Amino acid sequence: MTANVKTKMSVLLAYALAGLGGCGSDTGPGDVVMGGGLNPAKDYHSFANTDQFRIAHADLDLDVDFVKRRLAGSVTLRVERTVGAATEMILDTRDLEVSNVSLHIPEREVVNLKYRLGNTDKVLGTPLHIHVPILGGNSGEPLIIKVDYRTGKVASGLQWLDPSQTAGKRDPFLFSQSQAHHARSWIPLQDSPQIRFTYTAHVRTPRGLSAVMSAENDPYADRDGDYKFRMPQPIPSYLMAIAVGDIAFKPLGERTGIYAEPSVLDAAAREFEDTEAMLLQGEALYGPYRWDRYDLLILPPSFPFGGMENPRLSFITPMAIAGDKSGVSLIAHELAHSWSGNLVTNATWRDLWLNEGFTTFFQNRIMEAVYGVRRRDMEKALGYQGLQKELATLPPERQVLAIDLSKLDPDAGFSDVPYQKGELFLDFLEQKFGRERLDEFLNSYFSEFSFRSVTTEQFLEYLNENLLEKYPDVVNADKIEEWIYKPGLPDDAWIPHSAAFERVDEQLNSWLEGSVSARGLKTNEWSAHEWRHFLKNLPEKLDVVQLQELDGAFGFTNIGNKYILKDWLVVSIRNQYRPAYERLEWYLMTIGRMKYIAPLYKELIKTDEGLELAKQVFEAAQPGYHPLTTAAINRLFVQQDKT
Repeated sequence: MTANVKTKMSVLLAYALAGLGGCGSDTGPGDVVMGGGLNPAKDYHSFANTDQFRIAHADLDLDVDFVKRRLAGSVTLRVERTVGAATEMILDTRDLEVSNVSLHIPEREVVNLKYRLGNTDKVLGTPLHIHVPILGGNSGEPLIIKVDYRTGKVASGLQWLDPSQTAGKRDPFLFSQSQAHHARSWIPLQDSPQIRFTYTAHVRTPRGLSAVMSAENDPYADRDGDYKFRMPQPIPSYLMAIAVGDIAFKPLGERTGIYAEPSVLDAAAREFEDTEAMLLQGEALYGPYRWDRYDLLILPPSFPFGGMENPRLSFITPMAIAGDKSGVSLIAHELAHSWSGNLVTNATWRDLWLNEGFTTFFQNRIMEAVYGVRRRDMEKALGYQGLQKELATLPPERQVLAIDLSKLDPDAGFSDVPYQKGELFLDFLEQKFGRERLDEFLNSYFSEFSFRSVTTEQFLEYLNENLLEKYPDVVNADKIEEWIYKPGLPDDAWIPHSAAFERVDEQLNSWLEGSVSARGLKTNEWSAHEWRHFLKNLPEKLDVVQLQELDGAFGFTNIGNKYILKDWLVVSIRNQYRPAYERLEWYLMTIGRMKYIAPLYKELIKTDEGLELAKQVFEAAQPGYHPLTTAAINRLFVQQDKT
């Protein structure tokens, strides 16, 4: 690196190692800032004063009330006072009702503490200020602080489902989604990825229901309504997770298994039977799996994401049960997070690409090892196509890897950029240094920063010392900075290529030119990925005769694969193909995965007629959507109203 770049990163690294910066609302004395006043080591999305107090362990004691749709009980925090004179600890909350805060002194009395809730911010929630007196003795001893509370009527990190919204239609269901900053809506804590803690939990549910968490689970526990959990490895708050419902279990391998509603269990086990093989390949690539078990929980359809990498128990959308394993890269992705994300964690949401870009790269390495190069190439090519479309719509400041989110909701950082551009950056390094050298570097990186949180600048310093300087004159500092801090893709970015898609393009062009009918296309051996490429690369405008021909030949409107169906519905809306609209309404009513329904709403609202239909369907579907999905679709309507 150039001297000035190396100096800048060394200063930032020193600051990061000094504690990754204080959270809270103010920049402290001596904080290092970048252009525009940004401090890259500061978590702008937490009120917690982690430079003075740090949670080391949390002990939850909760009752699950499906009638009132609340969690109620307490969390007891073991806290380290890192500044001896500090007497006010700040926790993150959102819509929590706090009834008492107390200090528990071993073999002495319980002292009720003074506390107050601060001003509410629409993004960050409400800070909980707790007066923590110095009572004598060793001020360095851990503090045991108990907060009695219950969740609000609406918790952004929880979804409560009626029996009718589940697969079994018999019992209610509860699940959490804590990423990025929603753990604070069901637990008062330091809700920052910079803080890692172990936890235990005692959870009481209605009898007959099962409870599971991102912790050690007993798949054969009696359904007596009384469950205890332990997470011995320290995790950040966004990986706190709970689910309660009619949940059964089926083993997949020595360290892997499936939790799901009974009616879904067998299909999920067949679809994801390769999970153990993926785990073994992950270990072969980047070192031992550090979380003991890797299980999957298949959630009801309202789950807003494809998956959530909660350690020991990834939460998975049922949409991935396609019947042909076309969606199993999702499992490879969530598994890969066990290293990139759960083991080595982004220090702030500005650094999300360190989680998601690395994981997408790792995911495709696992897919290559288990399913072959052809499958890997198709999935990488589809990812690149999605990135290209998104870059065409994002403003420049949203196209960088180290994105400035200091004044934004951290959920705004989730786009194809941290995932696909982050992966392409690692592809670039692999192309330049070779796979063997890059793998050696990544293994050392995961080992060096295990169970720690890392800023972009901290990673770049490590990259410089352990790859760039180790093999000089391969990649210069300007190129690295272009990838991380500049919008778009560098001109010499490696572009994914799929020979299978080239053959699809030949067939597509033949049909568009009229030299062959739809029924005459050679599609007998096409995979779901090839069909998706075909649909995604159709012209923007087609006439009704062309759409009828395609639908008649391939039955897209009634196809069972929901990934292919989504792409067909986009084409149908764009061209107002009415025969698909009944199926469109069904899709929007039964699928809750945000990434797959938001594009359909986005297409609908481009016309007055479509906007009216979108509002009607949303009104009917919204009770089954997750709060995060509801908020995202509402934003689309608001944006449309402003145009």
